[in-house]
Formats: sequence, C-alpha cells, structure tokens
Amino acid sequence: MTVNAVSPTSSTTTSSSAASASSAIASTNTLSYDDFLTLLMSELQHQDPTQPMDPSQMVSQLATVSQVGQSVQTNQTLSSMLISNSLSQAEQLVGQTITSTDGTSSGVVTSVTVSSTGTTATLSNGDTVSLATGAVVQ
Repeated sequence: MTVNAVSPTSSTTTSSSAASASSAIASTNTLSYDDFLTLLMSELQHQDPTQPMDPSQMVSQLATVSQVGQSVQTNQTLSSMLISNSLSQAEQLVGQTITSTDGTSSGVVTSVTVSSTGTTATLSNGDTVSLATGAVVQ
C-alpha cells in the first residue's frame, strides 16, 4: 500500500507526533497491518471534538481495516501454499535423472534445496542445477 503525505486537520496535533509520522513516511512507502491500525487509532485520539470525523469516513476506514486484514491473511496463506507446492515438487525429483536445459549437467538428483532465491538440485556427481531455468527429467 502506498502512502501519501497527509497534512494535519487539527491544531491539537503535537510536533513530536508529526515528526514521528514524517520520519515513518520517509523511512518506508509501505504500511503493515499494525501500522495502519496505529495510524487509525492516532487519528481518532487526536481529532477535534468540535469537528468530529464524518461517520461515512469512519465506516470507509473501518472497511479498509477489514480489507487490509483479509489481504494480510490471504498473502500468508498463499505464501504457505507456494512453499508447500515447491517442497512437494522437490520431493518428487529426488532419485530422478535430470539434465540442465543447456545440457552441461546431467545426473541423478540426490537432494533439492528450496530457498527464496529459487530451487536447486544437487546431482550425484556433485553438480548443481538451478531448476528456475528448467530441467529435463528423464
């Protein structure tokens, strides 16, 4: 989620909270779910009692909180599913004979490493083949 700079709507905002908010915006362009809730609570605490927030804006922001929470949960579930799928595919390669797409390495897969940088197969002859570029299973 991208965050744009926001000017204070009330003169009751302290300079220290404004300084911390501007340093938070300067340090990152994304917000976590907890950051979003913290900003919403801060906004509610510092609103001008003589000019309270419009109820339609409140409902809109609460709906946004719900959407952000659902997005976080969906991303975590999707990440977990992708890792599980990668591990399943890696397990099926152990014991299989593979050849790299460029044909330079060939052999029986003894182990497979799944990491954030990609999946790598280690062959019985000591060579490694990156599975991100593909490989031919024989």
